[in-house]
Amino acid sequence: MQQIHPYKVLLVLVLVLLLLCIPSALIPERGVKWLGIQWRFLPMERVWTAKKQVKKNIEKIVAAADTTDINAGLKHDGKSNGKIGLPEGGNLAGASANPFLLSNKAEANLAHFFKSLENSAKGQKMSIFHYGDSQIEGDRMTAYIRQRIQQQFGGTGPGLIPAYNVYTTHSFIQKVSANFKRYTAFWPPKMSSRQYGAMLSSARFTSGTAERLTPEEAWIEIAPSAAAFSRARTFSQVKCFYNSCYKPCGVKVYENDQLIHEDSLIDDGGAHVLALSFGQTPRKLRYVFSSTQSPVFCGFSLEGDVGVQVNNVAMRGSSGHDLSSSDAHVFAQMHQEVNTKLFILQFGGNSVHSFKDSSSVRYYVGSLKSRINYIQKLVPNAAVILIGPSDMSRLNDGVFETYPLLPYTVDRMQKMCAENGVAFWNLYAAMGGMNAMPAWVTQGLAGKDYVHFTPRGASIASQYFYEAFGAAYTDWLSKKGGQK
Repeated sequence: MQQIHPYKVLLVLVLVLLLLCIPSALIPERGVKWLGIQWRFLPMERVWTAKKQVKKNIEKIVAAADTTDINAGLKHDGKSNGKIGLPEGGNLAGASANPFLLSNKAEANLAHFFKSLENSAKGQKMSIFHYGDSQIEGDRMTAYIRQRIQQQFGGTGPGLIPAYNVYTTHSFIQKVSANFKRYTAFWPPKMSSRQYGAMLSSARFTSGTAERLTPEEAWIEIAPSAAAFSRARTFSQVKCFYNSCYKPCGVKVYENDQLIHEDSLIDDGGAHVLALSFGQTPRKLRYVFSSTQSPVFCGFSLEGDVGVQVNNVAMRGSSGHDLSSSDAHVFAQMHQEVNTKLFILQFGGNSVHSFKDSSSVRYYVGSLKSRINYIQKLVPNAAVILIGPSDMSRLNDGVFETYPLLPYTVDRMQKMCAENGVAFWNLYAAMGGMNAMPAWVTQGLAGKDYVHFTPRGASIASQYFYEAFGAAYTDWLSKKGGQK
């Protein structure tokens, strides 16, 4: 057998590397298409020097976020005097390193909201809706923001929850019978009637809209969660929102297996609320429904007697286009029922990875604008805050880098908001800007997908949002000459 000398192996390797250098030198970095295949080679500078992972120093960002003692203060005594949810007060931020970006119109709209918020702290009730993609799924971010706002301005309970929840959440406990089916405006299956309401999701317990010969029973269980923030695990009012009830539907409500309420839903097909009041936070509640044809259940509200409800509406995979996918009348009526005064919208993350050029960014932002205008038309007395996408990374030549068109997306969102009376909060900048995400992942503040926050990371991001919120409120107070 002929012996292969090491120097010959080395010569072959060198020759192969030299041959590979030819296309690296001649073919542009973006590649060329040949024989129907896109060919790409490392550019020459990459052949000799490996690309290094950029990791920003975010120590000051992390250290400056005060997320301590968020559960301190509220002590529920087990009795309702009609004022469960009064505020604890506290000190609001006087300034923010990442403030809301406001045009004159946006500032005026926010001032109108702050007036309502001031009244809420005195005992009135109002709602804030946080609509977003999977970045807020399972009450991520919203739970923290809710706790801070309710401590300062009043309110208890997680607010509106889906009739059929499918996301893991620590803010409440829910179970449904196997014959319930979930429908959403943003993911199949969908309802042709689009009677989703403000939660953009609903549930029914019979197949389609067909009427059965005999009544069918179905149940939904709801309970407070010991893992929730202190304000969220306390509530004295439970409301069931429903519509499209055309056949008699009985309902029995049990608390810890003891019957406490028996009733019939209104069967005129309209949108209605079945409201129950409790002297203390109820334990496990089971709603048992019986009908030959199921109504559409749009959600349950778990709330206090007074204050602010901060409602989480997570839409996995959505870019915000689905905000206009509910029946307009039912959507507006439900927001009117809960007295919605502010929309917090958090979208863009599901589109950034697919942008090919600047025109695709502009098209997306234009589409988001039309949805915002839709909300402003249906709920004209509510302000809107848009939270831009977080920093997100893609793997490029072995290192994680910010998606190329993400900064441009944030810039276009900001301009669109300024033109439409919408407040804008730059989450991307608050995180540290370009290529900040790898540092968040390294410190356990974001997941290995380089997109979503961990619970601790969500708390930090949410605290910065709340600081911007508090600074804007403090500024409004100073301009009107009021006192906290």
